[in-house]
Amino acid sequence: MRIIKAGVLDTVQDMGRYGWQHLGINPGGAMDKLSAQLANILVGNHLDEAVIEMHFPASAFFFEQPSLIAFSGADFSATVNGEEVPCLRPVLVSKYSILQFHRIEKGARAYLAVHGGLDMPAWLNSRSTHLKAGAGGYNGRALQKDDEIGFRNPVDLCHLLGKKEFEALPWKTDSNWGDDNSAKEILVLPGNEWNQITDKSKEQFFEQAFLITNQSDRMGYRLKSKPLSTITHEEVVSSAVGFGTVQLLPDGQLIVLMADHQTTGGYPRVAHVISAHHSRMAQMKPGDLFIFRFTNQQTAEELFIKQQQHLLQLQNACKFKLDELLNK
Repeated sequence: MRIIKAGVLDTVQDMGRYGWQHLGINPGGAMDKLSAQLANILVGNHLDEAVIEMHFPASAFFFEQPSLIAFSGADFSATVNGEEVPCLRPVLVSKYSILQFHRIEKGARAYLAVHGGLDMPAWLNSRSTHLKAGAGGYNGRALQKDDEIGFRNPVDLCHLLGKKEFEALPWKTDSNWGDDNSAKEILVLPGNEWNQITDKSKEQFFEQAFLITNQSDRMGYRLKSKPLSTITHEEVVSSAVGFGTVQLLPDGQLIVLMADHQTTGGYPRVAHVISAHHSRMAQMKPGDLFIFRFTNQQTAEELFIKQQQHLLQLQNACKFKLDELLNK
């Protein structure tokens, strides 16, 4: 497929580049790994297959061969050849089809998966784009107009479409994996330096809403609220951080580290977003408000297991449907 219009920041991402943090290379990968996996499930790929992560305005794609595609995450009002196509459903598109995205209905990031996977070289065992290193993905950069992306294991799908330009297949996945918490609640565990902030700041942490500011990107979300303060002003030794670490900055504001976070940090780590809510956090954007709620380790693990079980069930069901379709 070929990029006929570049998006604002569309990159190739997979589940991340692990095992290199000791060298200062962060894992990176998709911001919303749950949505990236859902897109891959719909087209019959491995869960860790590379996808295209899109922000709005997103790229427009021209398909030079029939393809089975799916998109998940944010709803950017997709069309194929001018006709609307649904999210979270596999879609067969014919040769010379054009996929476009027109407006934001909800969410911050959408993911496009193609059956057979994207033909990208791996760097340090991952196809994710590392923008700072200029490596991985498509030449280590965001996608640009006239970039051409091949498929690693293309399949001839002409016979399935006949004379149709596209067809949305009659099954879908559901991004709702059974989380009963409010969409504007982010569950966290206490960080190593939680007890370094004052009692009043601890109350504020849970009582006030936090605004995601415009100074937010794949590295981290800077938040705006009434400033928090520490008991002492001692410097913290630079320590390991990860996706979801909530740090207290010198001005009393918080930052939530996201996919392209640094490997270590010297600010107090007051909390950590639980893994099951990384996806929820990734679909928030500047201007959104949310609140933090403490949970415990057992609940965090149970929610993560529940999320993974949901993915496994969808993967088994979609594989059965796709095998039937492709073996016709």
